[in-house]
Amino acid sequence: MLLLLALQLDPDLEALRAVGPEGAGHEAAAAAWKKVVERGALLPVLAAFDGASPRAANWLRAAADALPSPDPKALEAFVLDVRRHPEARYLAFLRIDGRDRLLSLDDPGRELRRAAVARALAGAKTLEDFTKLLGHARERDQVDAIAKKMKELGGKADLLAHGGFLTRWQLFCPFDNKDTKGFGVAYPPERGERKEPKDVETSDPAGKVDLNAALGKQKGVVAYAFAAVDSPTERDVELRVATNNAVKLFLNGELLAFRDEYHHGMKIDQYVGRARLKKGRNEVLLKICQNDQKEDWAQSWSFQARLCDALGGGVPFEALK
Repeated sequence: MLLLLALQLDPDLEALRAVGPEGAGHEAAAAAWKKVVERGALLPVLAAFDGASPRAANWLRAAADALPSPDPKALEAFVLDVRRHPEARYLAFLRIDGRDRLLSLDDPGRELRRAAVARALAGAKTLEDFTKLLGHARERDQVDAIAKKMKELGGKADLLAHGGFLTRWQLFCPFDNKDTKGFGVAYPPERGERKEPKDVETSDPAGKVDLNAALGKQKGVVAYAFAAVDSPTERDVELRVATNNAVKLFLNGELLAFRDEYHHGMKIDQYVGRARLKKGRNEVLLKICQNDQKEDWAQSWSFQARLCDALGGGVPFEALK
């Protein structure tokens, strides 16, 4: 907290934090950057990452790279303070000799969690080792490597549960999307009126739902996918969705994210909506639009969705009928 109080009184660091798009504030930041580096104090720069925008973080990172390290004990204390910005903690971590002793498999920072899992993965030998490690892993390549080793040792990783993938859905279709005009229309499922659903449960190992297979090949239409889940606690959550198609993401009736674009490829976690799960029943609704394009590459109509924490670990829930 002392660093934050000092930060609030430092106009040069505030100038770095104030940079905006299209060059806004960059001239002032360039002058301030030189002063920050001349002072030679690393920890206030790392503290300035707290709440900084991605653009500001770029300036702060460049300043940090140009500064000497302070007392190792001060650096270590900064790394261990999990309230600090994850990237700033990692930058401090990289400057510490014998730093691996600071790693924790439950670290809330992405970079430090990844380093901890990598260290444990190098020493894992038994199925029990890999099974326990899977519970801590969040990065896709590490999760896949652990799952592969578990299979080799006679075990099986439940990657759907680990990732918080939703696999049971009620589908509502078709609604008109001729000339892609349906994206902005709130059809009945969007207003809470959901009648005559088609129940679908995907067996895809990555939770993918092929709407062409489930609903028959259709063009110029809107489909809604609905899932209800029971959460044991109230908690922050990310609804992460992937699809080739235009999409809207709703949780408990709140629009979290949207993208009105078609056939741009599909990759895990393309769209992220942040919200808070209620204890008990929660409702997920996806609006997935298909346009009229006839090219072979424009025929995909599918989606994948999961509920997870900020690091990508699946949150506990029970699918409801």
